[in-house]
Amino acid sequence: MTRESAGEPGADDGDSVVYDLASDCTAADVEQDQPYLAEINGIVDYGVFVDLSESVSGLVHESVLSGTYAVGDDLVVKLETVRENGDMAFEPVDIDDYTVEPVDHDYALTGTDRLESNIGEQIHLEGEVVQVKQTGGPTIFHITDEDGVVPCAAFEEAGVRAYPSVEVGDIVRVTGAPEHREGDVQIEVDGLSKLEGEVADDARQRLETALEARAQPHDVEPLIDWPAFEKLRPDLQNVAKLLRRTVLEGRPIRVRHHADGDGMCAAVPVQIALERFIAEVHEDADAPRHLIKRLPAKAPFYEMEDATRDLNFALEDQEKHGQQLPLLLMLDNGSTAEDVPAYETLAHYDIPIAVVDHHHPDPDAVEDLLDAHVNPYLHGEDYRITTGMLCVELARMIYPEITDELRHVPAVAGISDRSKADAMTDYLELAAEEGFDESRLQDLSEALDYAAFWLRYNSGDQLIQDLLHIDNGDEERHRELVSFFADRAREEVDEQLDAAMAHLEHEDLDNGAHLYRIDVENYAHRFTYPAPGKTTGEIHDRKIEETGDPVITVGYGPDFAVLRSDGVRLDIPNMVTELEEEISGGGVSGGGHLVVGSIKFVKGKREEVIDALVDKMEEAEIDEALSSAAPIDD
Repeated sequence: MTRESAGEPGADDGDSVVYDLASDCTAADVEQDQPYLAEINGIVDYGVFVDLSESVSGLVHESVLSGTYAVGDDLVVKLETVRENGDMAFEPVDIDDYTVEPVDHDYALTGTDRLESNIGEQIHLEGEVVQVKQTGGPTIFHITDEDGVVPCAAFEEAGVRAYPSVEVGDIVRVTGAPEHREGDVQIEVDGLSKLEGEVADDARQRLETALEARAQPHDVEPLIDWPAFEKLRPDLQNVAKLLRRTVLEGRPIRVRHHADGDGMCAAVPVQIALERFIAEVHEDADAPRHLIKRLPAKAPFYEMEDATRDLNFALEDQEKHGQQLPLLLMLDNGSTAEDVPAYETLAHYDIPIAVVDHHHPDPDAVEDLLDAHVNPYLHGEDYRITTGMLCVELARMIYPEITDELRHVPAVAGISDRSKADAMTDYLELAAEEGFDESRLQDLSEALDYAAFWLRYNSGDQLIQDLLHIDNGDEERHRELVSFFADRAREEVDEQLDAAMAHLEHEDLDNGAHLYRIDVENYAHRFTYPAPGKTTGEIHDRKIEETGDPVITVGYGPDFAVLRSDGVRLDIPNMVTELEEEISGGGVSGGGHLVVGSIKFVKGKREEVIDALVDKMEEAEIDEALSSAAPIDD
């Protein structure tokens, strides 16, 4: 703030200028040798106390005073000295004729990136309130500005809401001092005001410009040169930007992923990348734990049970902790019409949804409900680009420093989904450079599948990270754990197939393919590993190896069937659509890839559905280019 020197003409009429501080001005706005308009608020034997603003006051000593004064009188003063304890002393200025010039507070805003260097010093910031949490003591306002999200503690009295008119979404101006609290930095609020009108609009625009720039994804080179992936890169960048922007806005993220190897290879890298970015943005060390949740989904679509549970937890968090409603990120799932009811449920609360998937999509059904959608089928590619491969690149766009921990993960995802993409050779070589030969990758894939089965609906964060060897430097434990789980998985698969193979039905189809069928409800162990989908897949693999011919395998129960084909172009999503139309009252639904999928139907129509399914399989085209491609949905 610059002013004309006191006593010099400051106006056209020749009057001197006396400055009148706005109520929110602080001691930082007071300059030496400048005259200020003060109001007398107290009279004592040794002088008078004056107020220049709500937070600027001091003493005028009786030794420099003459005449008599009353509380409420105006007095022109200038700063004499500031003592070590911060007390201010003023002296009167003898000016008869003057012009009053208002002085607004000089908001030299201090961004959150400067908190540590200003511990104990008064600072100011403007930003948007993204969370309001009432504790047993202060009210904690989480405020995002150009540099990050910082907790600001305002105390009215224990457990009482401070500044009750301020809500999430408001633009506010905060004055206070950064202090350390339990290892974190928070601002101890001296004053907090809600901005209105043009001032708020200007602040919001400044914040929007800064957040838009910071939300931009990192421009990382893909781990391998893969032309098919390049078609999807812009869509992935849009998702990366959306997720980074969500973090900067302080909004929680809920990740739902298919509970299999590819789904975990997709979700865990993104989860860790987001956690690290959240830690970079938020001053609250607990923010990564509170703002991102990863949850597996057993079904090959977003079930209403999962959706209503997610919505309920989100509403509870909003009520208890003042959080915004989350963004939903669907991985290795979420592209079909079966997802629509769940998505429509979330739409009632304007919850944004992003999907990264490689299952055959139904864009006409889901596109209007999604904020972002990445799927190879939308660009003329197919399931051989697995979601895990895509999400490793997504994680790197969000937080590129994670790259060295992820070089082996695309190969794990490809083996888990049995991808025969041309890129698998390069991914296997990349993994081998990190010490993951194909045998170790196979073990890791088996171990992930085994862990996912027993975890059920639990994310198993630390266990899965140990298995994937991400964010964990304990090499010995990783190898021992993978070996143990993989051995257990194979032993239990052998036990299951010893019981099931004797009940396998076989027929030769007219198109030259072998068809194998098994009632997994009655001729396989239930409620244990492997599940029906895995059991069907293991039988399928053994028959491919045994025959060397095109093979179709169907595992069925009272109201479901899981399908695998090798060397036969089934186009399972299209078959499901035809069965829905052809079998009245069949309640047919399902989906998957061209050569792998699952179907549900009503129990009383099982025989009719299976017979119609076999007829369609018999008409399917033999295609040697298609081989074992992906694990069946359980």
